Amino acid sequence: MRIIIKPIISEKMTNDSELFNRYGFVVNNKANKIQIRKAVETAYGVEVAKVRTMNYPVKRSSKFTKKGMVTSVIGAYKKAIVELAEGDSIDFYNNI
Repeated sequence: MRIIIKPIISEKMTNDSELFNRYGFVVNNKANKIQIRKAVETAYGVEVAKVRTMNYPVKRSSKFTKKGMVTSVIGAYKKAIVELAEGDSIDFYNNI
């Protein structure tokens, strides 16, 4: 089971990483905090101090167009906010 799906790179998460040493990841829906902690520590070689998780539900929307009613679905996902120990950091841009 793959735990970390992708990192979240947004303006808010970049600000949190600079100020509070927190990083966001989209993770597997069935992963728990202990598995997320171990996956981040092994993937990036850092020490994790705290893990917070949030489950986002499925979003469904519909709109009326000339062609008729159009529906769309955004799938459910789980987000993890990982706070690192003092002195550790993750550089997502080193391969660019």
